[in-house]
Amino acid sequence: MAPSHVLKCCQKVLAWVPVAFIALVVAWSYYAYVVELCVFTISTAEKAVYLVIFHLSFFMFVWSYWKTIFTPPASPSKEFCLSKADKEQYEKEERPEYQQEILRRAAKDLPIYTTTASRAIRYCDRCQLIKPDRCHHCSACDICVLKMDHHCPWVNNCVGFSNYKFFLLFLMYSLLYCLFVAATVLQYFIKFWTNELPDTHAKFHVLFLFFVAAMFFISILSLFSYHCWLVGKNRSTIETFRAPTFRNGPDKNGFSLGCSKNLREVFGDEKKYWLIPIFTSLGDGCNFPTRLVIMDPEQLAVSSQNEPAKSSGPNQSFPTRPLSESQNRLLTSDSQWVESGPEEENVKSGFCNASCA
Repeated sequence: MAPSHVLKCCQKVLAWVPVAFIALVVAWSYYAYVVELCVFTISTAEKAVYLVIFHLSFFMFVWSYWKTIFTPPASPSKEFCLSKADKEQYEKEERPEYQQEILRRAAKDLPIYTTTASRAIRYCDRCQLIKPDRCHHCSACDICVLKMDHHCPWVNNCVGFSNYKFFLLFLMYSLLYCLFVAATVLQYFIKFWTNELPDTHAKFHVLFLFFVAAMFFISILSLFSYHCWLVGKNRSTIETFRAPTFRNGPDKNGFSLGCSKNLREVFGDEKKYWLIPIFTSLGDGCNFPTRLVIMDPEQLAVSSQNEPAKSSGPNQSFPTRPLSESQNRLLTSDSQWVESGPEEENVKSGFCNASCA
């Protein structure tokens, strides 16, 4: 046990090395820009303007990076855990089909619409809970993470429902920070390079600052563009490579409600908070509106009261639990969503696919 415990401690310490590297680079860039460039190199009035804009972008960048690192990943609520009796029965049962029967019985009142590729209930043996839609187990954090996107070594944290907005803002503000630094340093980079400015201790910092800012800008631009595309499609990185399986089969666009509503699902209803790293995402991370089934709002209310769950077949039961208030707001202008029969769903999902294409 002792060697294993020491190994885990070493892994936890080493996991902070990429974060420490980024922190050192950012601290050096602050010194190089403020002290070496603005104090020792620039003598004109533009120095004040540079410093104001620099500190504003620097503050927003550090704030969003901090929130991305230290916001704990959201985990499923207790309702997704098996009861003590079901857990004991599940562990004693060795036949997979009977284990699935136990899971189906436990999941009948849960807002679950996706299954495994083999039409089985998504269950985490490690955390001993039924996985909500879009939830995945992170081997690095050793927990199930709601709407998990990926585990990022540069923030030593899982990027998921609780901090995805912060991660996007971190990418955006780091992009703006690098762009501003590279653009304002460029003219002094050229002057030092062509020896228009005398060789001083600031020369190395200014030259290296431009290369570092330009390099990070190029690398972050591709990553930020990719995640903007993901937000517009309402997909996670995991869902891009492995489409979620609904009862009519895998569908990468199953959670997409249109670009505008997809943005609101991540950033919230109030646009004044979109660019501030505070949590405003809609929903609870455990259930999400889908675009696969349509029903009139009045039918939704009747169905949610009279039918706790409907079965799509022997392998999976799908609940008709009402969506949360924030999720209903995403659907009010176009449609409301519940489960319907297989034939009706195929027709309507085909209509949705055609209209969304």
